[in-house]
Amino acid sequence: MENEHVRALDALLRPGEQTEIHTHVWPSALYALDWSDFVRIDPEANVLLDSRTMGLLSSPGEAIWSPALPPHRVRNVGSADLRLIAVELESLR
Repeated sequence: MENEHVRALDALLRPGEQTEIHTHVWPSALYALDWSDFVRIDPEANVLLDSRTMGLLSSPGEAIWSPALPPHRVRNVGSADLRLIAVELESLR
């Protein structure tokens, strides 16, 4: 779903999978349906965030806030699916 105010995404990464390089130009609320550890990597292969060392969250049913993000990719480094519902607030740009 997307309109001039909000975009809702259902994102799924299976163990070992990674996304293409992308960006998030709006902040978002993220709701975990399934949780697995992940790393966020910039286009030059620098690790921007490693969930294993950040203590972000460890179970489905929790929510976190994410600011707008520069170009990056996400790699599922855990043994379970990583599935998030992201609600990007376009009016906050």
